Amino acid sequence: MSQSSKSPKPSSPAPTPSSAPAPVPTSADVARLAGVSRATVSYVLNNAEAVRISEPTRRKVRRAAEELGYVPHAAARSLRAGHTRIVLLPTSHVPIGPLYSAFLNELQWSLRRLDYTVVQYGSLGLSGDEAARAWAELRPVAVISLGEIALSAHNVATLKRAGARAVITMGPVGVPGAHALVMDQTEVGARAAAHLVERGHRRIGVVVPEEEGLELFSAPRLEGARSIADAVIEPLPMAYSEESAAALAARWRSLGLGAVFAYHDEYAMLLMRALLDEGLRVPEDVAVMGADDLLIGRLLRPRLSTVQIELPTGDHLAALVDKAVREPSEIMQRHDLTAAVAIHREST
Repeated sequence: MSQSSKSPKPSSPAPTPSSAPAPVPTSADVARLAGVSRATVSYVLNNAEAVRISEPTRRKVRRAAEELGYVPHAAARSLRAGHTRIVLLPTSHVPIGPLYSAFLNELQWSLRRLDYTVVQYGSLGLSGDEAARAWAELRPVAVISLGEIALSAHNVATLKRAGARAVITMGPVGVPGAHALVMDQTEVGARAAAHLVERGHRRIGVVVPEEEGLELFSAPRLEGARSIADAVIEPLPMAYSEESAAALAARWRSLGLGAVFAYHDEYAMLLMRALLDEGLRVPEDVAVMGADDLLIGRLLRPRLSTVQIELPTGDHLAALVDKAVREPSEIMQRHDLTAAVAIHREST
């Protein structure tokens, strides 16, 4: 067969129009579709409060942006404003429980309503210096540290040099250069022990969770219980498992303890079930006290006595963050966040 008789090789198909990437919509496209100026688009989509724009115009701009799939460019907005709207919230390393989880969720919603972007940053295993440098790379306007990573004044200065207008720490102690949101866990333990002492108990066990990281809460609660006069306090290591609770309940009669403060409601419920399974009566043989006042504790039989912890609303805390961002100051403020009160129910 001659070369000329060979069938020609099929050519590659021409790209169809649908295979080409769609152009990225711009604010000019939104302005044309909505019939407004680009400045109006910027004011509406950046929630500028200084400019009065009618609600019908705002709806028209938002509809056009949604139809085109337009999203404002965060970096460009940050350049115009001179700072980002990012509030960095390191993720928790430990199981903090339903009460504090709900509190942090509410805080995030409240910050979003104030037009902040909340970024949760996984910081497990980072030292204070490593965490500060990693967080600073995102150029947050504010950092809310939960206290699990020990920050220093040097770390706070690193964050502020990177543009953070406010660094806020949550925990039992403050950090130089940062606003302090203090959660006094010692009061929780003191209220629990005082409640049990008032009911005639002098030898009280305090469950200390074996899970790593919870000492941020458990150590000051134990310290608070020990501050109550006329009480002998016995620390009781226990893991959050049925096996660990059963092992503690099995040796309870040998401990000579008439009451227990079980760190928080979930540990209290776990231990109370194990004590009942062991044939011990609650509260006749053992008075059981929890903390956090979870709903499920009221559904138990006997109903669980607890320490109710009063936290501020997410709106209140978000307003504190917003003020610290809008009005940076060399004077650092301390805000005490928690108040605690003992709730007497059937288990004590």
